[in-house]
Amino acid sequence: MTDKTAMVSPKDTALVLIDYQPAMFQGVQSHDRLEVVHNVQILGKAAKMFNLPTVISTVAKDSFSGPFMPEVTDLFPTVDVVDRTSINSWIDANFRRAVEATGRKRIILAGLWTEACVMFPTLDMIKAGYDVHVPTDACGDVSKEAHERAVQRLVQAGAVPMTSLQVVFELQQDWARGETYDGVMDILKAHTPYGIQVRFSKWALGEHASEAGAA
Repeated sequence: MTDKTAMVSPKDTALVLIDYQPAMFQGVQSHDRLEVVHNVQILGKAAKMFNLPTVISTVAKDSFSGPFMPEVTDLFPTVDVVDRTSINSWIDANFRRAVEATGRKRIILAGLWTEACVMFPTLDMIKAGYDVHVPTDACGDVSKEAHERAVQRLVQAGAVPMTSLQVVFELQQDWARGETYDGVMDILKAHTPYGIQVRFSKWALGEHASEAGAA
């Protein structure tokens, strides 16, 4: 049995991102697509900052789905994108090898769409002994019901539901970790409403400091 109380850690976790491609985004009706765009960037930037091994995969890139979103692939210029014909990534030998090569058994997995390209490999990876965490706000599906039923099935199968920011906060754990503090704050400023508060706080502190200095 995997420990469901264990938090994701830079020491034992890898990131897997599946099918963030134009054709797949077109079908998303369960979420605001811009929200998904932001949330997958949160995951990608967090993985880069905390040095998580990362696997990126597309389906039928050259025939109908298009390239993986460059905002993510540009973060990982040395990662080869695994292109597949299969809906289920896990049945693709190159994908399996890429996941196995990370050397990690705890996997954060997100993609489009939840009911297929997320759920299918997650079910197989759980059977293969992986501990799979799914940041559901970075996933999307053709309807709210499709997304919700998929998430319910994933949870019943043993996957751990999360949010994208929860991934970041579990990796950071302590604001005193100065080596990643600025990077986390940059993620918050770029991709979350909390960034407004961060900017305001810096402005307010600057104003107060200026006033105090003048006094």
